[in-house]
Amino acid sequence: MLQTSPQPDRSMRFLKHSLQTLLGCKPLWQGILCLSTLVIIYLATTSEPHPIPSSASDKVNHFIAFLQLTIVTRLAWPELSRYWVALGVMSFGLGIEITQSQLPYRDFSLLDLAADAVGTGIGLLPFAPLFDAGKRARQT
Repeated sequence: MLQTSPQPDRSMRFLKHSLQTLLGCKPLWQGILCLSTLVIIYLATTSEPHPIPSSASDKVNHFIAFLQLTIVTRLAWPELSRYWVALGVMSFGLGIEITQSQLPYRDFSLLDLAADAVGTGIGLLPFAPLFDAGKRARQT
């Protein structure tokens, strides 16, 4: 007869509790969102080559950035409806494109906005385990 030790069960409970606590830490996610926003603004307006690893495709970079912004926004303000998250994140993307249209070394791009929208849309999908864990942690 095979017996299982109680240790793995306790370890899993600890891991689950730790993850829920992390996901429920709104100030952490709000700080990450502010930092992400500042980095994206810098990268979107600098004339220097990007000093960070990135995709060869600018559209993939836009997709990844807006996917991350959307998920972090949802963790930072879980009480916001997806509508308001989408409106805020896409307004930020439009603001970047308008700013770039005024820079001599950048251009306004509808394709960039489309990549932003795809990243935002995927970030709005109902990842229930992720967002429900954060809500449970805030309720305890």
